[in-house]
Amino acid sequence: MSRWHVADRTVASMKLLSVNVGKPRPNPWKGLSATGIDKRPVDGPVAVSAPGPKGTGAVGLAGDRVYDVKHHGGSDQAVYAYAREDLDGWQAELGRPLANGAFGENLTTLGLDVNGALIGERWRIGPKVVLEVSCARIPCATFQGWLQRDGWIKRFTQAALPGAYLRVVVPGDIRASDPVEIVHRPDHDVTVALVFRAMTLEPDLLPQLLAADALPQEGRELARRRTTA
Repeated sequence: MSRWHVADRTVASMKLLSVNVGKPRPNPWKGLSATGIDKRPVDGPVAVSAPGPKGTGAVGLAGDRVYDVKHHGGSDQAVYAYAREDLDGWQAELGRPLANGAFGENLTTLGLDVNGALIGERWRIGPKVVLEVSCARIPCATFQGWLQRDGWIKRFTQAALPGAYLRVVVPGDIRASDPVEIVHRPDHDVTVALVFRAMTLEPDLLPQLLAADALPQEGRELARRRTTA
């Protein structure tokens, strides 16, 4: 699958198109009581705060939560962002419309190269909220079932356009149309896309991830094991 163009990151163009909160629905694809993947844009401000450790179902946006508490939620996966440009590319590939929130993302962005963001990069959204890029999204059976497309996990993995999970550094309120500013970029070259490739189809890349101090502990331990093996 060819890569589609993602707009250059400029102060003038980077913003939130929508803030999306989950509507619980049954999850037959994982045998769980519910899933929060059905994210819908909401009007007005949404409170953002650090949810604490994984295991409770808590996430960063008020009114949202996860139900697969073993694999999702917690401070390192507080907020999930996906670029509208990438959704548009998938929309053309799949031949059907993809609304903001269709990939289960909390933030649908415009003008940000989300997959090219560095681990530890910080974004200011609106006047106050600061989020830190922490890791890549790994596709699961719920995602494939939600999109109702056989082989979706394989396709998504091959494309290496996973979107980014973010931590909450400074809490506050955000809303659609808020500007996004990159306020810190760390001194390494470990991007969201590189992390995804290393953790999926290209494990030989794992040692490179150790340059990113902000990578979650689980990812750093995996990279260390690969480095010392």
